[in-house]
Amino acid sequence: MVKFMVVLDRRPSLSESEFQAYLRYVHGPMAEAIPNLLQYTQNFAAPDLTRQHPGWDAIVELFWADRTIMKAAWASPEGKAATADLAEFTDLARTTWSLVDSLQRR
Repeated sequence: MVKFMVVLDRRPSLSESEFQAYLRYVHGPMAEAIPNLLQYTQNFAAPDLTRQHPGWDAIVELFWADRTIMKAAWASPEGKAATADLAEFTDLARTTWSLVDSLQRR
């Protein structure tokens, strides 16, 4: 399985609630329509008075069976549309993404 993670920073013109609503209800369905996606997870920084804010607004995880399938998915019309949509609600200069190796332990 291949895991692709996107660390999202919101555009300064959007409030935290506007950013989260856009990601949940507009961009999320676009991402979920990308072909052969096995799992899609949105993670939001939760308020915690004992810790400093992490500096990012959301981390998105996307899973495919392998790299070949993932590359084809990103090249699809749905993959291109979801990628282009990031400019609508994220600060692309600060947003980062990466293919990651993930080790899960109990």
